[in-house]
Amino acid sequence: MKRVTTIAAVLLLGTLAACGSGSSSSSGSPSGSGASSSSGGSSEKTLTVYAASSLTSTFTELGKTFEALHKGTKVTFSFGGSSDLVAQIQQGAPADVFASADAANMEKAVADKAVRETPVNFASNTLQIAVPPDNPAGVATLQDLAEPGINVVVCAPEVPCGAATQKVEKSAGVTIKPVSEEQAVTDVLTKVESGEADAGLVYVTDVEGAGDKVKGVAFPESSSAVNVYPIATLKNGKSPDLAKDFMDLVTGTQGQSVLAAAGFAKP
Repeated sequence: MKRVTTIAAVLLLGTLAACGSGSSSSSGSPSGSGASSSSGGSSEKTLTVYAASSLTSTFTELGKTFEALHKGTKVTFSFGGSSDLVAQIQQGAPADVFASADAANMEKAVADKAVRETPVNFASNTLQIAVPPDNPAGVATLQDLAEPGINVVVCAPEVPCGAATQKVEKSAGVTIKPVSEEQAVTDVLTKVESGEADAGLVYVTDVEGAGDKVKGVAFPESSSAVNVYPIATLKNGKSPDLAKDFMDLVTGTQGQSVLAAAGFAKP
């Protein structure tokens, strides 16, 4: 009988020790890696920005600035052709901010009641001819792009840079027969950089950002198609306050300085 009692006492102490160990692990878990990750994941906020591909460099820089100003916030970007982005927004994509390379695509979002507040124009851009550094085709004017034998790449008509290209052609009385039409201005630039095209119609800012990878050829007819960039917060976004703050950064002194340095003009 005494032996049974002793064994029972040992088993009871073992059970209490196990319970004590579990309680200690639970209370100490906030400093552990598992709990820290869970806590950090729940407290971190995310801002999702849909922006025209021509804004890739400037918005990436402003995104880092925004994260520094808003500790615990992660800015994620989706860059692409404005027409593709607005189509995603119309289909319910959970974006917080939309920055378009033209008014037409922003108007689609407004008409679809996807915009939370009235869009604000924050920059403008004009077309420029991009050619390889050695300009093998000898492109010097817009009219040269219509010459047979010159491989020209442009944006598709539904993309802002493509719509601008059509306006410029009409204004100058020039008909360009491109070898391809791209869905984003960055794709046009890439084909010129790689030597796949003799020339491409892109924005001034794209040529500026490419450095010595391409050479820019300005042409006076570009003034007939100046693209104004609007930005707006979106109803489907999950972080309306952060969206407003990001919009304020872009339209404020700091954002305007970054945009100007990249070659964007005032709206």
